[in-house]
Amino acid sequence: MWDGAFCRVRRDGYEICFVPDAGVPLDEIDDVDMWVIFDDGERWSGTIYTLDNVRRTMDRWRQTGECLGGRYFYVWDGLIVRDRGLPGMIDVVDDLVRSGGYRQVFRDVGPVDTDD
Repeated sequence: MWDGAFCRVRRDGYEICFVPDAGVPLDEIDDVDMWVIFDDGERWSGTIYTLDNVRRTMDRWRQTGECLGGRYFYVWDGLIVRDRGLPGMIDVVDDLVRSGGYRQVFRDVGPVDTDD
């Protein structure tokens, strides 16, 4: 479901909130910021990249000199997936929630602030 710039996917007990780039078809997304928001207010953030996106980024850095000429890639709350597109990324996030692995992959950003 679209909510402004957010694409929200409702699950039993949680929601996945993606911020895809405008104009990119959802099945072609290869780099996206996201949050997992649990019904109790717990929130976890991350960025999902595809292998191809990481390779292109590292190739670009080879030219710019960043990250020792593209010899490494890191992000604090990053997840690398094989295939592009939100449908597959949703499957991966669902698996991480089911297994509890989201706690190792994503960053705990604290509860939803209800003091607006």
